[in-house]
Amino acid sequence: MIHYKKRLQILAICLSALAGYVDALGFLKLGGFFVSFMSGNSTRMSVGLMERASDAAVAGALISTFVIGVVFGSFVSHAAGRHRRPAVLGLVALLLGCGAMLDHLAPAYLAVGAVVLAMGAENAVFQRDGEVSIGLTYMTGTLVKFGQRLTGAFLGGHRLAWLPYLLLWIGLISGAAAGAAVYPIYGFAALWFGAGVAATLAVVTIFLHVED
Repeated sequence: MIHYKKRLQILAICLSALAGYVDALGFLKLGGFFVSFMSGNSTRMSVGLMERASDAAVAGALISTFVIGVVFGSFVSHAAGRHRRPAVLGLVALLLGCGAMLDHLAPAYLAVGAVVLAMGAENAVFQRDGEVSIGLTYMTGTLVKFGQRLTGAFLGGHRLAWLPYLLLWIGLISGAAAGAAVYPIYGFAALWFGAGVAATLAVVTIFLHVED
């Protein structure tokens, strides 16, 4: 995170907020399962295997779909070359829009599946050497780095190296709060706003030439 330019750090924070927003919508839609936080679903699956098989099946399906989304996003990133960020963000916008549309036209699992694919694909926005360099949909590693950089500051290191990690986490929880606020009003149709944000960020990365 700290090795990226400031504008890319801002992009990462915006995308983390988008992930939090979408995850909150999915969490409320599914009654306690996640569309972007697969550590939580992994725990739900494990507990379900011991206590409730239906929960394990739902969590397992969400995890599998998320991984497929990561694969799709990685393929698009590789194929798009230097235009990988707008291409991946365009894919995310398309999938979120499909989720919003399918919610009224098809079984709920298809809408949710499109959203989970989008969240998996979003992680391909920041990649180096084929690996995710900034996790956008999960915060455990970010909080660990925040704690490590904060310790480093106390020990005489860079005084503000912890700040980007804190802002990334704040982005996620702020987006989640926004999702929780709008869900009672708009339901899954609130995904249209998320799709619009993803599309806008795709355009921004084109015209601002946001590269590493």
